[in-house]
Amino acid sequence: MLSPHIHVPYEKIGDYIQFIKQNKLNLEIYFNSNALDSIDTDSILKLKDILDYNPSLSFHAPFMDLSPGAIDSKVRNATIERFTHILDISEILKPKTIVFHSGYEKWKYALKIDLWLGKSIETWKPLNDRAKNLGIKIAIENIFEDEPTNLKMLVESINSDNFGICFDAGHCNLFSKVSLKEWLKAIKPYIIELHLHDNNKSADQHLSIGEGNFDFQTLFSELKNNNCIYTIEAHTKENVLKSIERIKGYIQQGIVIS
Repeated sequence: MLSPHIHVPYEKIGDYIQFIKQNKLNLEIYFNSNALDSIDTDSILKLKDILDYNPSLSFHAPFMDLSPGAIDSKVRNATIERFTHILDISEILKPKTIVFHSGYEKWKYALKIDLWLGKSIETWKPLNDRAKNLGIKIAIENIFEDEPTNLKMLVESINSDNFGICFDAGHCNLFSKVSLKEWLKAIKPYIIELHLHDNNKSADQHLSIGEGNFDFQTLFSELKNNNCIYTIEAHTKENVLKSIERIKGYIQQGIVIS
């Protein structure tokens, strides 16, 4: 049976640990900047001991105010420092993937995608080399992208089987100006993780699968043979359980490989 990862902020793990261990959940742990400011090796080793049922793990890196494609060298260096810290933690907890945001916003870069791409390559190549040596894949997530060109360009420029895309269904539903099939035609070979949540196109609501109007039938059908991590990003326990059950429904229909 396919066992998805469940997104949880690092500082919330203690609040939900009984639920997590009772359901033996695989986790995508989100480390924000506040968590990184207070975390130390002992706390990471303690977390490893708490997760004694040996779950599959992935990480979500911090993103607020960070910009891996920044033109300003000090902003980019601060971003690299945060991302390097995530890799330090990864040496202990051994996640399968780390999800990062691209930092690309077309209006911020005045539609000059090459400015963003050049600096992004400088950032990602050494980080990806280290991640690959650790056996950890890097996945870049779509956020405000209204079409997939910049992500495809980045992945093809890095040109590493260790470096791919985290396709976020909710963000695509909210921000995209092109069809889901156009997205998948462009980036399907590079998808190594899915972020699964729903909305009704009015806000980034992080509803359970099927509670909004995203076309999960098409997504799962198109990616049936892709070997990728399924990560549920619903923000309540109830919506997590609903999403797990709905993925099971797609498995029973033969749309998702178990």
